[in-house]
Amino acid sequence: MASSALVHVRICGQEIIKYDLQIKALIQDIRDCPGPQSALLELNNLVKEKFSELRLRIQDLEQMAKEQDRESDRLAIMAETESQRREMLSNQTAWRKANLACKLAIDNMEKNELLHGGENQTTRQRKVTKESLVESSSDITESLMSICRMMSEQVKQSEDTIGTLATSSRTVQETNEEFKSMTGTIHLGRKLILKYNRRELTDKLLIFLALALFFATVLYILKKRLFPFI
Repeated sequence: MASSALVHVRICGQEIIKYDLQIKALIQDIRDCPGPQSALLELNNLVKEKFSELRLRIQDLEQMAKEQDRESDRLAIMAETESQRREMLSNQTAWRKANLACKLAIDNMEKNELLHGGENQTTRQRKVTKESLVESSSDITESLMSICRMMSEQVKQSEDTIGTLATSSRTVQETNEEFKSMTGTIHLGRKLILKYNRRELTDKLLIFLALALFFATVLYILKKRLFPFI
């Protein structure tokens, strides 16, 4: 049963690494995205899906940690869970920076096209640029709000994990104290048993000597009564 649980933990860890690498690759694609805004939006939607899947797998890993029988296994898996959460937050920050850089590059490119185009084209492109800026601002705001919510959730989960680790540490310490107390009791019991065995041996020896003296006395008396002249 324990071996099967550890296999599930390893599989979950491999899936987390897979999603992490996919997110990093998509973030790099966002940095290199030449536009238009629709292409950037499509990449961002893919990143959101991968983050959602990654978050679920991290939650699964945390649940597996809570189900472990051995304290050492549980603490190790919890530590790995916290490491993966920190990596996810780092990816979220990189995603936000890549979005800002890409949108700035697209905006600059659109401004250059406006400056070098004809009058009608300039008017049309200004309208498109304004719409793109509004859409970009809305997307950035939404992304920032989503990141803030995720960071708040991660902070709360981290606090819960720290509390769990502290409780586990106290439990381990109390168990060690109980083991020490039991060891002292066992040593005392051993000493008492040895002392009892020695006393029992002494009592047997005294009883044997008393019986020997008794029989010797009886034989002496019988000898004197039956054979007085011997």
